[in-house]
Amino acid sequence: MTDTPNAPAPGAGSRTLAISARNLTLTLGQEKHPVEILKGIDLDVQRGEVLALLGPSGSGKSSLMAVLSGLERATSGSVKVAGAEFSGMDEDGLAKARRGRIGIVLQAFHLLPTMTATENVATPMELSGAKDVRARATAELEAVGLGHRLDHYPTQLSGGEQQRVAIARATAPRPELIFADEPTGNLDAATGAEIIDMLFARRAETGATLVIITHDPSLAERCDRIITLADGVIDTDTAANGQILAAE
Repeated sequence: MTDTPNAPAPGAGSRTLAISARNLTLTLGQEKHPVEILKGIDLDVQRGEVLALLGPSGSGKSSLMAVLSGLERATSGSVKVAGAEFSGMDEDGLAKARRGRIGIVLQAFHLLPTMTATENVATPMELSGAKDVRARATAELEAVGLGHRLDHYPTQLSGGEQQRVAIARATAPRPELIFADEPTGNLDAATGAEIIDMLFARRAETGATLVIITHDPSLAERCDRIITLADGVIDTDTAANGQILAAE
């Protein structure tokens, strides 16, 4: 596990929290055949913490990330992220709340094929009203080692380079939180290791809170804290001293 200095203990006070969720539920499907995805999640994540979410397929970890990042509305419960109360927001409200607060890195990159690397990083900032977006995009791409690929399109980039663009896009606005859902899932082992090193480095430089969804125990061990989900509930949560606490 990492040795992030002076990380506050869970429950140390709301002013230190990046995420606070209470009795969070998510139910999908038709009314006659509902499927419970999340079943009463309670979770606090401290500012600057690096958290790994583990669990088998279908455990609810990607759905939890979607709700916490504002990509999905919870069915019930409350969730406060980076100072914004997501509960009750419609899709437009969630989109506005995400801007500048939350960066997201996904397994499939999701780069726009008709835009260069610089444009892929700059455009989201431009849409949110930020200034000097091209200069900021250039600086962020240089920081992830792509200063020589600024004007290249996604089809001209390797998988690892595309994921670096995605990381730059997520970190350029200096968000308070970064969510990464299986960020190395489409990469070979060597390239994946480089991407994770890059992601951790950018997080350390920006001071953002980082939540990573992964199946890789070795990656989880690099994080400050590991939460394991099973069947839509928190199964285990590592304590500050490294012991594992079974969820009550």
